[in-house]
Amino acid sequence: MTISLSDYETGARFDGDYSDTLKALEERLERLQAAHIAHAQRSVIMFEGWDAAGKGGIIRRLTASLDPRYFEVWPISAPNEEEKARHFLWRFWKRLPGNREISIFDRSWYGRVLVERVEGYATEAEWRKSYDEINEFEAQLTGSRTNLVKLFVHITQDEQDRRFADRLDDPWKRWKTGSEDYRNRTKRKHYLAAMDEMFAQTNTRWAPWKVIDGNNKKAARIAALTYIADTLEAAVPMTPPELDPAVVKLASKAFGYKPKD
Repeated sequence: MTISLSDYETGARFDGDYSDTLKALEERLERLQAAHIAHAQRSVIMFEGWDAAGKGGIIRRLTASLDPRYFEVWPISAPNEEEKARHFLWRFWKRLPGNREISIFDRSWYGRVLVERVEGYATEAEWRKSYDEINEFEAQLTGSRTNLVKLFVHITQDEQDRRFADRLDDPWKRWKTGSEDYRNRTKRKHYLAAMDEMFAQTNTRWAPWKVIDGNNKKAARIAALTYIADTLEAAVPMTPPELDPAVVKLASKAFGYKPKD
């Protein structure tokens, strides 16, 4: 199925009670993490999107009620010298989850066909070859029982400009914007071309993309968290663990515990 980012630019407000819906989603996500722990599951949740699209805000809501012992957020920036000396996927293999864990990537291996392509950090031969390498990498993940969720958060140029201005006006948000944002902004048409080809090459049946209209922050958060919860609930066993008779016996001896009917 063809993905066109122009289909995700309405910026429609969320039609519902945001606080109640967010709370219900956080409860679903908390149960999902418990299911990962109980059934030794592992998942990767990956975010791509424009600068200032709201990825960080979605990730904050995603992790708000999770036990920090069983998830990791990986903010991906430019590779260091050790990482440059190896295959571009090496640094992502190192960050994959084990059983009972969830790895959340704030940007990802798709940098190879986006920023590295547009800015010339990878040769054309390198980034063209990487489509197959990425598809094979994701097939290996899902083929080895790692659940994979891929989201792209889209905003228009006008909305991005408003958010850049807000960051400059707020003294405590100025750290969020820098010269790279404006370098990238001048090359938007090149990034759009790279994104179109990325979707065409990597929107596979085993690792499909989900585009989120990020032009309204609250609606985007609800849409992203709903998709994550729906996708993982379909992939992870959602039955709670049975009571351990040995633990029940210890609790009964300690304080007279009796299982509820």
